[in-house]
Amino acid sequence: MDNKISETYRSQLEATRRDYYRRRRIAVFSIIGAACLLILFFCLYSFTDVFVRMHPDLSVTSAPGDWAMFRHDLSHSGATGEAGGPPQGKLKWSFTTGASIASSPAVAGGRVYVGSRDGNLYALDAATGDLVWQFQTGSRVDSSPAVADGAVYFGSNDGHLYALDAATGEPLWAYDAVYSVRSSPAVAGDKVYFGADDFHVYALDTATGEKDWSFRTGSMVTSSPAVSEGVLLAASVDRYVYALNAYSGGGRLKFYAYSSNSTSPAIQDGIGYIAGNNGIIWAIDVMGKSWLLEHRLLNLWRVLHLYGLAPTPASPSGQIWNYSLGVESRCSPVVSGDVLYVGAGSDLVALSIATRDELWRFSSGETIQSSPALAGNVIYVGSDDGNLYALDAADGTKLWEFPTGARIVSSPAVAGGVVYVGSYDGTLYAIE
Repeated sequence: MDNKISETYRSQLEATRRDYYRRRRIAVFSIIGAACLLILFFCLYSFTDVFVRMHPDLSVTSAPGDWAMFRHDLSHSGATGEAGGPPQGKLKWSFTTGASIASSPAVAGGRVYVGSRDGNLYALDAATGDLVWQFQTGSRVDSSPAVADGAVYFGSNDGHLYALDAATGEPLWAYDAVYSVRSSPAVAGDKVYFGADDFHVYALDTATGEKDWSFRTGSMVTSSPAVSEGVLLAASVDRYVYALNAYSGGGRLKFYAYSSNSTSPAIQDGIGYIAGNNGIIWAIDVMGKSWLLEHRLLNLWRVLHLYGLAPTPASPSGQIWNYSLGVESRCSPVVSGDVLYVGAGSDLVALSIATRDELWRFSSGETIQSSPALAGNVIYVGSDDGNLYALDAADGTKLWEFPTGARIVSSPAVAGGVVYVGSYDGTLYAIE
């Protein structure tokens, strides 16, 4: 009897042991499986677009003969290949507003649109400079207008982004961002994109002005967004450059640029170029993506490397190269072919993108805050010395200069053989 009890006990004990090891194997394999799935998710999320919907067809550019938005097009090339003779530096007409002009003009459909610090957006006849209409906002207008599909979009320091009928100036809608909107809007498809001083990048429906999405950064966004291949690239005063899904607003890349960025990026062939206020030019892979917790992990990695406990840290996601101009930069670059043109202190510099060799340098004598514009083989740029300069894009030779009454921070626009630029003397100049 005792033997039977003992045998039964041993059988139960063996069954219990087998069940324990079976459950432990299941738990171990489940943990391994979950870890593999987590690693797979991490890789797919960080390095692919499996979990996001991209819209690479988002693209709008100025019509031939127009300069319809800040930096000419959605990618902010700052360049137009328009044919015909270049302007020769003679005044065609001028229009004086009630205060200084920091806004850059847009030219579309035979009209010039520009904002002024007197709080107005002006629509002028491009041929004569006659006033067609003006629209009063609640504060100064530093934002540069964008014209698309019969509407003109611009921001004001009264905290609104406005949409007006481009023909009549009648308001279509206004979006209240509460804080100043100094960023110049970009229009792509049915969305208008802009940054605001409330630490956000916005996408609004162009027809209704309703918010499609917003993305919070770490500080003010005065940079104008550039859009290419379904990706929006914008900089913030928080020292980061952000790449977002232009359709959904989802964050893709958060790139640390080591200085505040009030300038705007330019995109060419999938590479974004931006000049930080500290004078470092960054070339960034627009399709790059940050890993999960990348900046925290990289900081830890750098500390461990400092103490000899880890190998050399990896380069930040998206980084292709950087180049130091040696002095601060306050303007957005022009990118055309293999050459990048950008302000460096009081100089305009032409830089080879392939080799990072300086091709030429032109000195204006005062700080350059006006972003240059390239039309054909001539590059135009304003300076704090009050002059608009026309330079040979090949070697930087000065072709002519045109004096205004005060410094120029407005970026020139070139359309129909005429260059348009605003000045702190409150006047918009048309130069042919």
